[in-house]
Amino acid sequence: MYAAIPFRLLRISAITAMLFCLVVPALAQEAEKGRYTLVPMSGGFVRLDTLTGVVSHCENKGSGWACYVLPEEHAALDKEIGRLQAENEKLKAQLAAREPADKIQKELPQQQGSGEPGPAAPKADGPKSADVNRNSIEIPLPSDRDMGRLMSFVERAWRRLIEMASRVQRDTSGI
Repeated sequence: MYAAIPFRLLRISAITAMLFCLVVPALAQEAEKGRYTLVPMSGGFVRLDTLTGVVSHCENKGSGWACYVLPEEHAALDKEIGRLQAENEKLKAQLAAREPADKIQKELPQQQGSGEPGPAAPKADGPKSADVNRNSIEIPLPSDRDMGRLMSFVERAWRRLIEMASRVQRDTSGI
């Protein structure tokens, strides 16, 4: 009878270890779900890494699939930013031409004192924000909903593991 107890414990431990090996990859898959977005195109597909923002073109080279990072179009973005800034300045000039300067000066202190939004003052904080953010990578933290889903998954897996261990123990003890 004493020899059966260590065998049961060994068996329960082995089952627990085996289930743990199954749960860990499932958790990793849950965390990595949706990292890449694939879009088919001629000669392969385009892959977007949603974690880093890197865009790659993937194609079958005969000996296997290969993905090559696509260059970013900073020149086109800078051109569009410049166009929008010029348009903004033009619209500000048109607005200033419509209203007399003394009326704008009278309304400005009233708007700022009353809490209403007035004309925005230009920011003089150094380089343009587009230049600063060009090389930065933002990694969003998981939301409370995502953390709740992860915790729910871990709790369900743990409960199933305990239930299986108790079933094995009942089966081996004959109760």
